[in-house]
Amino acid sequence: MKPLRKNIAKISNSENETREFGRELAGQLVNGDLLVLTGPLGAGKTCLIKGIAVGLGVPEEDTKSPSFTLVNEYCGRMPLYHFDLYRMKDESELYQIGWDEYLMRDGIVVVEWGEKAGIYLPDKRVDISIAIASENIRNIEVTFIG
Repeated sequence: MKPLRKNIAKISNSENETREFGRELAGQLVNGDLLVLTGPLGAGKTCLIKGIAVGLGVPEEDTKSPSFTLVNEYCGRMPLYHFDLYRMKDESELYQIGWDEYLMRDGIVVVEWGEKAGIYLPDKRVDISIAIASENIRNIEVTFIG
């Protein structure tokens, strides 16, 4: 049974703070979590994921946005499956890459541009919204759903 977790609101003043917040967030994640990241281009979604990866034991330099492949897999204390749906044209592409199978695997699934998955997002997930407040400041909201 997954522990009851509280929603989080965080103001980040730098890329380093965003990465550190991701590292801390990784400590709260449990096997099977799906993280859905939304926010405009340049908000810091990949930066946050790099922190999550480090928190899961993945070297930061190994973490890159999978913009051209849609998904990258990383090995840490738990597997991390990193989707980037920015270039996805149609939701049907999710099934071509095995979306359902990834959601059933052991590990953590994290999705940049998660809103593009639309109706294919399960009801049980962690929504993470990143808003640009200024050049360096980001408002991050983490909502545990389901």
